[in-house]
Amino acid sequence: MNFLFSTLSVSLSLCLSAGQMTDLIYTEKELVQSLREYIKAEEFKLAAVKSWANKLDALTRVSTSDPEGYLAHPVNAYKLMKRLNTEWSELESLVLQNPAEEFISNMSIHRQFFPDEEDQTGAAKALMRLQDTYQLDSEAFSRGKLPGMHSNALLTVDDCFDMGKTAYNDADYYHAVLWMQQSLKQLDAGEEAEVSKADILDYLSYSVYQMGDLPRAIELTRRLVAIEPSHQRAGGNLRYYERLLFKQLNEQNQTYQPPSEEPIQLGTYSRPQDHLPEREAYEALCRGEGLQMTEARRSRLSCRYQDGKGNPRLLLKPMKEEDEWDSPHIVRYLDVLSHEEIEKIKELAKPRLARATVRDPKTGILTTANYRVSKSAWLEGEDDPVVDRVNLRIQDITGLTVDTAELLQKDEPDAFKRLGTGNRVATFLNYMSDVEAGGATVFPDFGAAIRPRKGTAVFWYNLFKSGEGDYRTRHAACPVLVGSKWVSNKWIHERGQEFRRRCGLTEVD
Repeated sequence: MNFLFSTLSVSLSLCLSAGQMTDLIYTEKELVQSLREYIKAEEFKLAAVKSWANKLDALTRVSTSDPEGYLAHPVNAYKLMKRLNTEWSELESLVLQNPAEEFISNMSIHRQFFPDEEDQTGAAKALMRLQDTYQLDSEAFSRGKLPGMHSNALLTVDDCFDMGKTAYNDADYYHAVLWMQQSLKQLDAGEEAEVSKADILDYLSYSVYQMGDLPRAIELTRRLVAIEPSHQRAGGNLRYYERLLFKQLNEQNQTYQPPSEEPIQLGTYSRPQDHLPEREAYEALCRGEGLQMTEARRSRLSCRYQDGKGNPRLLLKPMKEEDEWDSPHIVRYLDVLSHEEIEKIKELAKPRLARATVRDPKTGILTTANYRVSKSAWLEGEDDPVVDRVNLRIQDITGLTVDTAELLQKDEPDAFKRLGTGNRVATFLNYMSDVEAGGATVFPDFGAAIRPRKGTAVFWYNLFKSGEGDYRTRHAACPVLVGSKWVSNKWIHERGQEFRRRCGLTEVD
C-alpha cells in the first residue's frame, strides 16, 4: 500500500517545499548570528589596532620633535629597538588575523542548501502566476496588499526591476511591462534604488514595443533619450519605432494619436494565450467566479453519518459525510485525520519531497512545469503504523480495496501498464492544512471549487461503473496565495473492486 503526499508552499516557493523553506528561515537566522560574531571580532581587532595607533602616534610625536634628544636617553633607544623588533611584528600578526574565516566556513557549509538561480526564477514566476490567477496588479504585491491581509512584506524598486527582468529574459513581455512599470512608479515617487531610471526605461520601452504599443514605446524611449542622450540603443530604437509607426499609419490611412496618459496597469494589455486548455475557466474558479451550483441544486445537497455499509470499525464512530457536488457526486468527510496523524505524515514526507510532474500536452512526456509548484513524496505502509492506519480508514470509508493502489514514482513512464491494476477508479484527497487564501481544488468541466479544510477529505469516482472515464472529474489545484497547503492523495485502482463496485449496464452508469 502507498500514499502520495504533496505540499504547495507560498507563491514564492516554486522549487522548494514549505518544510524546506522553513529550514531556510532558520539557516538564515544562524548565518545572521555568525555574521554578528564576525562583526564583533572585527570590531575587537579594530579597537586593538586603534589602541596601538594612538599609543604610537603619541610616541612618534615626541620622538620626531627632537630625535637626537630622544635617543640620548638609553631607555628610549632600547624601547625603539624593542618596538621595531617585537611590537611591530605583534601588530603585524594582529592585522593579519582574519576573523572572517569562521564566518566563511559557516557560509560554505550552508551554501549547499541555498536556493539556486532556477529557484529564484521559479519564485518570481510563481508570483506572476498568482498575479494572473487572482488578477492582482504589481502594486498589490509590492505594497503587501494581498486580499484579506496587509503586511510589511514589501518589494523595493530593485525587487520589482528584478521581477521584470526575469520575465523579460523569458520573452514574457506582458509581465515585464507590469513589473518595470511598478519599478518606475516607485522610483518616480522618490524611493531610493541601485537601478537607474535609464535602465528601467530601456527594458520597459522595448517590452511595450513587443506588446504592440508603438506610441507608448516612442514616448518612453524619448524619456530615455532625454535622460541619457548617449545611450547606445535608445536613439536607434526611437528612429526605428517612429518609422514603423509612420508606415502603419500610412497603410491604415490613420492620423497619429498620442499615447494614453493613463499609467500602464493590469488590463492595459491582453495577456498572451498559452497552450494550457481551459485556463480562463480554471482561473475564474480559483477566484470564486463562474461557480455553476444553483440554489435549487444546492438545496438538494445533504449531510449524513456514514458507517461504510455496516463496517464494524465505523459502527460506533461513523464518519460525517457532506455532499459537495451533485453530479458528478463529490462528498467531503469530516475529521478524517487527527492533528497528530497529520504532523506524523508531514514528518515522514518532508525528507522525501521531490518536484511534482505533469504530462506535456504536446509530447505526452512527464516533466516539471513552471506552473506546477508542488512537491510530492510516496509513503508505504511499512514506513510507519500511521500510514497503514490511514490506508485502512480509507478502505473502510469508501468500501474499496486499497490493495491495488499504485506504488510508483510520478515521473515513471507507462507505470499503469506495469502495475496491471487498471485505471484510477476513484480519488480520495485529504486536506492536511487550512489555507488563508487560494489553494482550492477546481473542476473546470462543471464549475466547482472545493476549499481546503484541515482534517477533512473529499472523494469522487474518476470512472463510471462501466469503466469508462468520467472526464468531468478532471481537476486542478489553485495556487496558494497566502499560507501553505498540504494534501495527501490516495488513487484507488480498478482491480480488486469487481465485487465492491459492480459494473453498470450502460456507458454512463
